[in-house]
Amino acid sequence: MRQGSPRISRREALVRGGGALAALAFFDSPLFAWGREGETTISFLDQPPAPPVAIPNLLDWQRLDSWIVPNERFFAVDHFGAASLDAQAFRLELGGHVAQPRSYGLDEVKALPRKEVAFALECSGNSGFDWFQGGIGNARWAGAPLALVLERAGILEQGIEVVFYGADAGEETVPYLSGLGKHIGDINLKMNFARSMSVAEAMDPSNLLCYEMNGAALPVANGFPLRLIAPRWYGIANVKWLTRIEVHDSRFLGPFMATRYVTVREESREGGSVWMRTGVGKSLLKSMTAKVTVKDGRHRVYGAAWGAPIARVEVKIDEGPWTAAEIDRGREHEFAWKFWHLDWSSPAPGEHQITSRAVDTAGNVQPAADDWRIAKKRTYWEANGQVTRRIRI
Repeated sequence: MRQGSPRISRREALVRGGGALAALAFFDSPLFAWGREGETTISFLDQPPAPPVAIPNLLDWQRLDSWIVPNERFFAVDHFGAASLDAQAFRLELGGHVAQPRSYGLDEVKALPRKEVAFALECSGNSGFDWFQGGIGNARWAGAPLALVLERAGILEQGIEVVFYGADAGEETVPYLSGLGKHIGDINLKMNFARSMSVAEAMDPSNLLCYEMNGAALPVANGFPLRLIAPRWYGIANVKWLTRIEVHDSRFLGPFMATRYVTVREESREGGSVWMRTGVGKSLLKSMTAKVTVKDGRHRVYGAAWGAPIARVEVKIDEGPWTAAEIDRGREHEFAWKFWHLDWSSPAPGEHQITSRAVDTAGNVQPAADDWRIAKKRTYWEANGQVTRRIRI
């Protein structure tokens, strides 16, 4: 199978039948055109500025033309630089509070039952800055079920937390404090990137020990030869270059859990307010207006929604009413983004504002910019507020 080609499970083939299967293959294809033949894209007035740091393959929403983002165009973010690992010598160590610690070679991981999931992976800082609007991509990820490996290891009763360590490592500055909290000095420690989740969260059947992306081996920038794919979580939890899993009997508070990826928000209480610090974790409901096109004088607004099971997407133009967009239901995957569009009849010449909001199946609505969850947030992580784009007709 060539790189980027979708895989269709045997179960899908049996359930859907030949004709439907052909349609499914077309709609799931990374070459499926998102738009109308012959239409012209109208550039937004609020184009993001050039990023101050180099981030490869940030998604250009106006150029997005496929449901699957090909590997060579998929964004990549790291903290300590990409790790270089030899697939032949690779080992995944599994230990801690388990009955049967063991080590897996890459071939042994691949010999386990294979599972595939379509998942829109988003960086938790995406949309936190005006220049960072493309830290997201939808791909087909394949690998072995994490839950199966943990079950075979036998998590002991005292095990409550599962920690995932990457091969990427760097120096972290740790403040050295006295017993009274006085800052005495700093210690520089070399440590591996690591994130954790509870045992119950780790046992989610959608989590993968992933070795394949869009039908090909993981690119080095995206975690070769093995990474964690946790489809309900922001990208920071999807540890790349995974080499070690440990089950702990206490909460793990590494820097990427306790200090570096923390959302700070003011919350009202009777008679005052408190400052809440919460760790960046699971993905939040979100949508984005991707592009506006025109064909034969007929305008159309396109976008995507993700982060939760999507019930509907609504679009507001200028100060008009919220109008339901049409969602592409040809690709019903729980963790993938959903494409949507709205036909815009006879827009008046001049500048316009376009805002979208997603609504999930539980009735939750993507918050507006003045919602307290957004307005009282003092960090750029988990920026899922409604985004307004400007355009001139």
